Amino acid sequence: MSLSKLSSTLTGLGVASAALLAPVIAFAQTAAPAAADAAATAVAAAPVPDKGDTAFMFISTILVLFMLVPGLALFYGGLVRSKNMLSVLMQCTVIGATVMLIWVIYGYSFTFGGGTSPYWGGTAKMFLSGVNMNSTAATFSKGVVIPEFIFILFQMTFAAITPALIIGAYAERIKFSASVLFCALWVTFVYFPIAHMVWDANGFLFGLGALDFAGGTVVHINAGIAGICGALLIGKRTGYGKDMMAPHSMTLTMVGASMLWVGWFGFNAGSNLEASGGAMLATVNTFVATAAAIISWSLVETVTRGKASMLGGASGMVAGLVAVTPAAGIVGPMGAIALGLIVSPLCYFFVSVVKNKFGYDDTADVFGVHCIGGIFGALATGVFASASLGGVGYVGEGNNMGHQLYVQAIAVLTTIVWCGVGSLILYKVVDVIVGLRVTVEAEREGLDLASHGEAAYHSS
Repeated sequence: MSLSKLSSTLTGLGVASAALLAPVIAFAQTAAPAAADAAATAVAAAPVPDKGDTAFMFISTILVLFMLVPGLALFYGGLVRSKNMLSVLMQCTVIGATVMLIWVIYGYSFTFGGGTSPYWGGTAKMFLSGVNMNSTAATFSKGVVIPEFIFILFQMTFAAITPALIIGAYAERIKFSASVLFCALWVTFVYFPIAHMVWDANGFLFGLGALDFAGGTVVHINAGIAGICGALLIGKRTGYGKDMMAPHSMTLTMVGASMLWVGWFGFNAGSNLEASGGAMLATVNTFVATAAAIISWSLVETVTRGKASMLGGASGMVAGLVAVTPAAGIVGPMGAIALGLIVSPLCYFFVSVVKNKFGYDDTADVFGVHCIGGIFGALATGVFASASLGGVGYVGEGNNMGHQLYVQAIAVLTTIVWCGVGSLILYKVVDVIVGLRVTVEAEREGLDLASHGEAAYHSS
């Protein structure tokens, strides 16, 4: 009821009643404008997204998409034999598209839904409930926000590329349907919980103080463990160790790796969520860590093989990017260079020595580069975050390098166990539903023709 209607009603009841309630009316007439002013002040005080930050996050999001298609697709495509080129391109494309839909339906809610559980975000934001053009997401600076839509999309690209990384481990022998189904289940039961634990304010590992700026645990260790589990369960490619299985196009692999490096600036700098000095620190580190890793891998190959290869250069490029990912906005440039110099010999050892020693068939060295590089990067972040080594310093009163290393180790072990157990179960489930492996005949023919009815190349 409006004040005018209330006054008219009281007048109709009689002068005595109106006089009796006159103070109430007067208070209401005074309080209503005051309440309106307070509401207006509250609205005015609400933080408004900065257009520069929004544009920066939009560009970062598109760059991460560029990492997936065409970057990762071409990188992996060049590493397989020509008869399986389209198979890899299709898996990257369809898995990415599938996860994008899953993300907006329930993945965003499961990860960042605002629930208080340390292991998942709840269902409050399923189907993007409550998200609109005016809703915002917090950044790392007090009072600074970005549109929630762009935060959703940025995190969506992370969720889309991570399972696509897995396929490099078992390329050239898995069923297309099995690959897509596994990745859909994997993001649901492995990726979303790990991402929540690491990046959500209520997450288990976030609460412990684990440092993972852009996805060392969430993306690289996660994908690497799932990849090696798949490679072991599905088995070696037919003719592995006997037939020629060299990459069919190092040119395309180099093109794809270069696209990954370019896109990775969105991956790392964008994880700052603001166009500020922190984003520029991540940018510098993404440059120098990668450069150091390329040089380091090339030197190791020169010493051990007598020649530096293009495959080694591309592998070093990716290894450096992987290692700096968890540390990008946390360590200083000299620390980033140290990460790049150390990670390449470590990954090279696993790719050339450990892999041959144990005889597993990891087609694109997902375990040797992403998992090992991710583990090293996650642990080394705890070291080079130290202010004495040029990093931003440790968060929390009394925190030191020893404590941070302990927390980083817990984060690494949690990811390995959660992903390892979950991935093994999901592979078995997929095997029961559709079967994991193609027939020997289909594998010999090539998955391009057997699974998709087309060929990547035609002779003139």
